[in-house]
Amino acid sequence: MYNTLKNFVKKLLPNRFIFNNEPFFRFFHGLFYIGNSHQCTVCQKKLRSFIKLERNDLLCPFCGSLARNRRLWKLLHSSYDLQGNVLHFSPSRNIYRKLKKRADLSYITSDYEDEFIADFQFDITDIDQKDATFDRIICFHVLEHISEDIQAMQELYRVTKPNGIVFIQTPFKDGAIYENPAITSPEDRLTHFGQEDHVRVYSPEGLKDRLTSVGFTVKTLTFESVEHDVYYGYISPETILIATK
Repeated sequence: MYNTLKNFVKKLLPNRFIFNNEPFFRFFHGLFYIGNSHQCTVCQKKLRSFIKLERNDLLCPFCGSLARNRRLWKLLHSSYDLQGNVLHFSPSRNIYRKLKKRADLSYITSDYEDEFIADFQFDITDIDQKDATFDRIICFHVLEHISEDIQAMQELYRVTKPNGIVFIQTPFKDGAIYENPAITSPEDRLTHFGQEDHVRVYSPEGLKDRLTSVGFTVKTLTFESVEHDVYYGYISPETILIATK
């Protein structure tokens, strides 16, 4: 039902109009989901249920947050709180709208392929910013799209301030990183890497090793299933890497 409605609206209206008016559309759709069984950590709305998507992801009907967005939002308000200059690659619109309102941050966003709301169109392998510019960088579900990922990691390191932090997540698998540059067609990439525009599947340890090789100190956060996962719409286990310069 949700995907049918979404596809209908996308065919009917221009993308930019949908982006600009999304909170209005979602508010009326969300009214059908009001309850007390769940709560979104991003918009704080209480719900009778999340919307179940393909691959068992859970969408907030009010703000559109996915499970990983809600986990990230909680993490950003923990001991790794955002501060100073923040760069966010391919931001989810629900988090973008919240952080843009914070007067205490210099928050800029980048989307290379114009699929998200963004201020800039940085190439992550050649970021058009000075050395040591950012206190915090959010790089969620980006590196698995980048063929020259080591070069991207070197750029992330370059533009991060000393003691700055990069929050990183990709799809993960056990064992070693799986990649094959000979696999180039969307159909084959879907089969091998899980999505038509992915070029590899990382393992947590493999990604950590690559980040360490360019200079970062990396901590792996693994979130196991706990009782409140259901209430907040988290999907566990989940892994996030914290890379510190």
